[in-house]
This record gives sequence, C-alpha cells and structure tokens, in this order.
Amino acid sequence: MHTSTDVFAKARDHDRADLLAAARAADVLPYFHVLQSPALPIVEMEGAERIMLGSNNYLGLTGDERVMQGAEDALHRYGTGLTGSRLLNGTIPLHLELEREIAEWMDTEDAIVFTTGHQANVGTLGTLLGPADTVIVDSGDHASILDGCTLSRAKLRPFRHNRLDKLEKMLERAQADGGGVLVVVDGVFSMEGDIAPLVEICELCERYGARLMVDEAHAAGVLGRRGAGTAELLGVADRVDLRMGTFSKSLASCGGFVAGPSDVIEYLRISSRAFLFTASAVPAAVGAAQAALRVLRSDDGPALLERVLANARLLRDGLHERGFAVVEPQSLPDHAGVQDGAPGVQARDGDGGEGLHPRDGDGGERTIVTPIVPVLVGDDWQAALLWRALYDAGVFVNTALHPAVPPGGALLRTSVMATHDAATLERALDAFTHVKHAFEAEHGPLPGPGEG
Repeated sequence: MHTSTDVFAKARDHDRADLLAAARAADVLPYFHVLQSPALPIVEMEGAERIMLGSNNYLGLTGDERVMQGAEDALHRYGTGLTGSRLLNGTIPLHLELEREIAEWMDTEDAIVFTTGHQANVGTLGTLLGPADTVIVDSGDHASILDGCTLSRAKLRPFRHNRLDKLEKMLERAQADGGGVLVVVDGVFSMEGDIAPLVEICELCERYGARLMVDEAHAAGVLGRRGAGTAELLGVADRVDLRMGTFSKSLASCGGFVAGPSDVIEYLRISSRAFLFTASAVPAAVGAAQAALRVLRSDDGPALLERVLANARLLRDGLHERGFAVVEPQSLPDHAGVQDGAPGVQARDGDGGEGLHPRDGDGGERTIVTPIVPVLVGDDWQAALLWRALYDAGVFVNTALHPAVPPGGALLRTSVMATHDAATLERALDAFTHVKHAFEAEHGPLPGPGEG
C-alpha cells in the first residue's frame, strides 16, 4: 500500500525552489563556493585571489606553524582517526589535557570537549533540560541552541534580541511553569556581531532563580584580557553557570566545549547522547585546538587580541565613512566588574570621537567593535547582487538572507582576522567603494549610515 503523500515532495516543491533556481541562473548564488587554499587573509577561490572577509579565523591561527605542528604531531602519534566514541575507545591523552586547559582558561571547575560545536549545544541542552523545564532564549541565538531546546522538549520562551524588558517578562512567566529555568544567550551574536548585556542578564537570572548558559563561540579567543570571552570582558564569569565555545573560530580547528561545575560536566559525560554516540574528533583536530589555545594563552596572545579588534575598528569605520549601514561601536556598561585595559576597548571622547585608550577613570563611555561587522542591505535579491559584485572585485564576504535574518534584513556579514594587514583591508574598502557606486547607479541607493 502506498501512502498518499511522497515524503520527498518537499524537496521539489519547497518555498525557496524558484528563488534558488533564479539565483543560479543569474550566477549570484552566494553559497557553496570552493576554497582552494588555506583560510588566510587572501585566499584562492575558484581560480582567483580574493580578500577573505568571510572567515571566523579571528586570530589567523590556521596558518600558524605552531598550530600546524600540533596537528601534525597528533596525526603521527595517534593516526588519522580514533574510530570510536569518547565513552569507548576514542579518548586519548590530548582530550584530557585539552579539557583541563580549557577549564583553567575559563576559570571553571571542569570542561568537556565535543566533536563539533553544534553537538556541544545540542548535547548540553538536550541533556540538562526536560519537558518539565523552561528554556528562555534570545531570538538571535545560534541555530544549534534552538536545536538543543527542541530536542529537550522543554517549554521554549524566546525574547526579542537583547531586549532586557522582554527577557524579564519571560522570566516572570516562567515562574508559573514549574521545573527548572535556563536562560541561554550568545556572548557575541554570529550575524549581528553585537554583545549580549550579560551584566544585566546575570542580575535578572539571579533575581528570578534561573541558571544562565552563554555561547561564547564568537567571543572566546576574541574578547577579554585573556580572550576568555564576553563573560570575562564584562566581569561576570563567576556569575555565568555554563560557558560554551568552539574550536572552529579563534582556535583554528573543529570541535566544541562546555565549561562549568564539575558535577554538571560529569553528568554530561555519562548522559549526553551527542557526546556518547558520536565518533571522537580526529586527533589532528584536537592537537590543533590545543596548540592554538596555548598560543592564545602565551605571551603572543594579547597582541593577537589587540590586532583583531583593531582591524575590526578599521573595517567598521572605513565602511561607515564610505556610506554603508554598519553597526555602531557598542557601548560597554559602566559597572565595577567590566575590565579596564581589555584589548579593543576604547573611550569615546567628549566630542563623540573614539580615543585610543581605555577609560582611565574619568567616567567616559567605553566602546568595542567585535570582528563581525555586518553591512545592512535589506532586500534579499539586492544582497545577492551586491555579494556577486564584491566577489568579482576580489572580495569574499558572507551573505545572510531570510530566514537567517528577519524579513527585509538581508546583510553582508564581513569579518576580520588578526593577520589582515592595513593595506589589505584598505584594498577591500576600495573595492566596496567602487562596487557601491556601480551598484547604486544600476539598482538604486543602498542603506546608509544610521539606517537599520
């Protein structure tokens, strides 16, 4: 007997099929382009050199000799793969060393390493939460967080991006839900590039008795004096219950981790299906991540952090001056715990300009720009056309379209590395200028500074 509906029908008749076909026909599809070289500031992509402004390689360590040596040493010692889960035959000394070093870096009791960052979020949330619990999430949270929440079958209460009043309303409603309450937010949001107001979020969680988990994937290895993330930068590391991070950004490898109390981490080790029932990461990935973390924690680390955040300022300010709609430098709260002297933190002068020094106790406002600098375009089709023009001009950026962003909120997501030099970024900015003039002559004006 045949069913009345073919389960494969959705693959032929989905709502984006026509748009996808049109983008392919016009050769403006911004996805699945082939990288033919290492992920460096300038890459070979589909037969041409292009300035890479679409990588999460924030510290530029994928090309670092020490990191490559770490991968090579692990490869030669342990082979190409471990062919089993961590539970059974897939744990090697590198895993245990890396977990210990991550816990020291995050200043937590323990840490657990997952094969991917997606599994770290899904495996943690799907294990700690159950149908009787409530999970409160920012609408801008990463998809892996939402996947973990769905898997857990906990009651999901989303709130509008970075709106503390909406978060408090969800916390109030959760009081009547019964069960435990967990708030989960990104430290740095992967599309917007902005920072969660963790000081205030911690205060709300403490007031309502909720636990807090922060996804530091785009902040670990970027923010704070030691690069330990948003919680470190904002001085609330000891008030955040769980901190998640990945190896596929600043740590130049692939994998994920969760750091927190030893009893919670041990529970994940024996209960998380995403940890127990997947193959252990290949040794080279673990060795590379450990080597990258050691570079970050060495005397070379602070200079890398300074450089990537200085490059973020340079790119953001350059795009702003050239008439693009980009994020404003984000103000940091004037709370006692916020780090003075952290890389990338600048004081806003009285005339509105940006100084070159951290706040020196005069009460002035401090700001920061993360390595993610989104350029608002608005219309999906225009974003694809603008992406193609930049690609042809020798600059690769990422494109975020609905449903990754709200309707009418299409953007080009640019990002920088510590290893970009000023001359390369200026070349990229010149390309943006030329492309903008030609694009607007044919398609009309793009959003400008202050819009969006």
